Amino acid sequence: MATFTKLCVSLSIISLLACCSNAQLVDNFYATTCPSLQTTVRNTMTSAIKNESRIGASILRLFFHDCFVNGCDGSILLDDTATFTGEKNALPNKNSVRGFEVIDTIKTSVEASCNATVSCADILALAARDGVFLLGGPSWIVPLGRRDARTANQTAANNQIPSPFSDLPTLTSMFTAKGLTANDLTVLSGAHTIGEAKCLLFRTRIYNETNIDPNFATLRKTTCPLSGGDTNLAPLDTLTPTTFDNNYYKDLVAKKGLFDSDQVLFNNGSQDSLVSSYSNNSATFFNDFAAAMIKLSGISPLTGTNGEIRKNCRLVN
Repeated sequence: MATFTKLCVSLSIISLLACCSNAQLVDNFYATTCPSLQTTVRNTMTSAIKNESRIGASILRLFFHDCFVNGCDGSILLDDTATFTGEKNALPNKNSVRGFEVIDTIKTSVEASCNATVSCADILALAARDGVFLLGGPSWIVPLGRRDARTANQTAANNQIPSPFSDLPTLTSMFTAKGLTANDLTVLSGAHTIGEAKCLLFRTRIYNETNIDPNFATLRKTTCPLSGGDTNLAPLDTLTPTTFDNNYYKDLVAKKGLFDSDQVLFNNGSQDSLVSSYSNNSATFFNDFAAAMIKLSGISPLTGTNGEIRKNCRLVN
């Protein structure tokens, strides 16, 4: 049944490709130039997740943080050098975003079979999709044809990536600035059904907030003391942090959202009904998540003669 549901979701998304935010992106972009691409990405992600299930969430987050800064252009993958400042050391990313080695591994394999053909931006988009699917979530057809940025924007990364401390109006405004709706915000936040977070990012909530289940707060305090332990990890989803499902929304209804930016989606506001719907219907969540990921992946891509195809995802050519 699960396989059938995923297949239905994938098929239902095909019609959305025609209205993708950039018509230059197409699902079969590498059909003749690199026919092994999707298999290579899937196989590498399968191995990476078998080694560490959390990496699926990390790659998905890496993709979000890339797309929210100058679009989905692979700029987050660039290392700092003596003459170049990238985005990796921006406040939302420093000692936080991870998964770069997995993207490097995929790139090396792809280059071996399809030299100077596939962008790092496209590899990241495919890896994010596969990470979701391999952890039990939906699949979707990723529109392809992105090229890689030759620049990065640390200032934009500091200012445009949503914070776990943000309220609903701020989050809505930040998503609107990227062409995404409040409903897109709510469904994409469902990515927090997988992964973990550092104590530093949720300490204020568990010690100071009132819209939180007291038993849940007490539980999280056991690994997140009032001072110290900033890097101690807790699951974003209370029950199934390595399975992509709708339990995140059940947590919100029960006032067990780990971040402020999670719980504001269910706090007597405009998104309560959608959260309730997703908490009761995983198929609806899966379908909407797949559609929202296609929309996200179409934010301001570089195409055609813009950008480049990096040989090394960490460095401009």
